[in-house]
Amino acid sequence: MEIINLGRADGLPPVDWAVVAGKLDAAPTPSPDAANSRTTWLCTINEDGSPHVTAVGALWRDGAFWFQTGAGTRKGRNVARDPRCSIAVSVPDADVVIEGDAARVTEPAALARIAKAWADNGWPAEPDESGQGITAPFNAPSQGPPPWNVYRIKPRSAIVTVAAEPGGLTRFRF
Repeated sequence: MEIINLGRADGLPPVDWAVVAGKLDAAPTPSPDAANSRTTWLCTINEDGSPHVTAVGALWRDGAFWFQTGAGTRKGRNVARDPRCSIAVSVPDADVVIEGDAARVTEPAALARIAKAWADNGWPAEPDESGQGITAPFNAPSQGPPPWNVYRIKPRSAIVTVAAEPGGLTRFRF
């Protein structure tokens, strides 16, 4: 891993990726009234090259972010055409932006594992009968009908901004 301390000129120490990954693994969320209360944002690339940003119910598992969407959604069409994307999320005392490629997941054991993780977090997802996606009794209406495709974003790089003392701003390349 390459570590680039973007805050060095301001006397800030480099951020410790292990601490950030631990916070992502623990899935803690800032309190609802915190300055960085949790929403996970996905940015994909539209056909004309412009960015498309949308909130998603992404999960951090096994060192990667996972999200689901309908094949006909804008984000679904975007990642099918160009897998480059980023995910932005706040964890206690830090903001994290991860860049990588969205890869569609169709392996049954991986789908079952991530569906269970969503179910454990309150959304009753499960693999669909085809084994190619997931289903649930409900989803955002904009996702279209199930089954929904599942994508995994393994980090290629990350930028972390730490708000708590002593602060920090670091880019990681994996």
